[in-house]
Amino acid sequence: KRKKKFFHRKRKLTPAKREFREKVPYSSAAEEQEDGNFDLKGWARSHSHGVQPLGNLYFSDSSFNSRHSGLGNLQILSDELVLDILGLLDGKHLGILSAVSKSFYVFCTHEPLWRNLVLDSRRNGFSFNGSWKNTFVRNVNLSSSGDVVSGIRVRDFYSDYLFQSWLCANLEMKPEWLEKDNIVRRSGISVDEFVSTFEEMNIPVLLDGCLQNWDAMKKWDRDYLIEVCGDAEFSVGPVNMKLGEFFRYCDQVKEERPLYLFDPKFVEKVPQLGKDYQVPEYFDEDLFSVLDDERPDFRWIIIGPAGSGSSFHIDPNSTSAWNAVVRGSKKWVLFPPDVVPPGVHPSPDGADVACPVSINEWFMNFYGATKTWKRRPVECVCRAGEVIFVPNGWWHLVVNLEDSVAITQNFVSRRNLLNVLEFLKKPNASRVVSGTRDRVRLYDKFRNAMEVRLPGTIDDVKLKAEEKKMMKKKKKASVWDCDGSDFKF
Repeated sequence: KRKKKFFHRKRKLTPAKREFREKVPYSSAAEEQEDGNFDLKGWARSHSHGVQPLGNLYFSDSSFNSRHSGLGNLQILSDELVLDILGLLDGKHLGILSAVSKSFYVFCTHEPLWRNLVLDSRRNGFSFNGSWKNTFVRNVNLSSSGDVVSGIRVRDFYSDYLFQSWLCANLEMKPEWLEKDNIVRRSGISVDEFVSTFEEMNIPVLLDGCLQNWDAMKKWDRDYLIEVCGDAEFSVGPVNMKLGEFFRYCDQVKEERPLYLFDPKFVEKVPQLGKDYQVPEYFDEDLFSVLDDERPDFRWIIIGPAGSGSSFHIDPNSTSAWNAVVRGSKKWVLFPPDVVPPGVHPSPDGADVACPVSINEWFMNFYGATKTWKRRPVECVCRAGEVIFVPNGWWHLVVNLEDSVAITQNFVSRRNLLNVLEFLKKPNASRVVSGTRDRVRLYDKFRNAMEVRLPGTIDDVKLKAEEKKMMKKKKKASVWDCDGSDFKF
């Protein structure tokens, strides 16, 4: 019965939606579950300090956990709270405290603590030196010389929190996480077909053959980018870095959440980069351009090492987006607007999103749950030369499978204009609107600019939207109407 019902529904769908549903089908809970084994990256052998997951304690000959004895009265605190407290200290006092006991040594050498110290104190960049603690010593504590001696082994130390942080930093992506590719793929379609089949239907699509004329596809290797960018500094998380120093970091990084170069002003900083690519014809219409210099951030160059990426989010201001891979490859996982991904908890107003600390953590703990969901995610690997269209409102996660370079732009077209206008005039616009200094008045500025530069466009889009609603109502009513009779359902 279930199968019959499903195919009955398929016959009513448009060809694009039919293909979309065939590739993202309703699932059965009886499918096989994922294998629980994990593979580690080549450099990873065991935790550098010998930390083990708490479950190992139950199989140990002894019930002794050196974590507790080394912390003394602080052992009653959770690992997260201990690290929160240690995060209030500076590098000098972390170093002193690490000499108190082996347990404090393990906690005080936790790499994210030193990462935060470096990023907070070196806003104008840093030279990465193998580990964040070494980087702090070389870049911040300038009176020190030489590298920090680390790697002291601690026996019988059990902590799920610290072990999982290490595991996520050293975990290989499982084949099951990469092999699913159920996105609709197209090559050489017309603009009209893209608009009617995908953009108007708000369906993701992966496009091939759009970047053949890009100079970036031929030029953008490391040597070219470093040469053309020179001394320009780009946004890397909370700091600014020269490209050469960022690539140095990429070559050495072994952490749970690698930094990601994500700069919205790259064309202003290096005009040649803007000349090396062109917006694909499918995305030529960009109505935010009527705002000129007051438009929100809309284009970014993205560079990152394997394992870097973006956890689940919805693109800003209800815009749609395209993302083109120039070098490397990216794994994408997308959920439609009405399906919140597992493990993700947006605030009621949508301004904040709570989700797992790292992308690997989400895959480890939540990806398997999607197998039993009726609405499965759309997934793919986007490789060099391919472009993915991300419709407005879709949740998406992206992770680099190798060192990658990409260009992405957000845009407003007639198809999502009304969504954007509605978003910009929300009562909490000051919290949810982003990419601009004037969040509250952006709605008025955009609407007024549209009336001046493209008069009548908004009214025309509203009229067509109303006509579509009426057509849908008529189609629904026609199923039950009985012509020539006084009786109607």
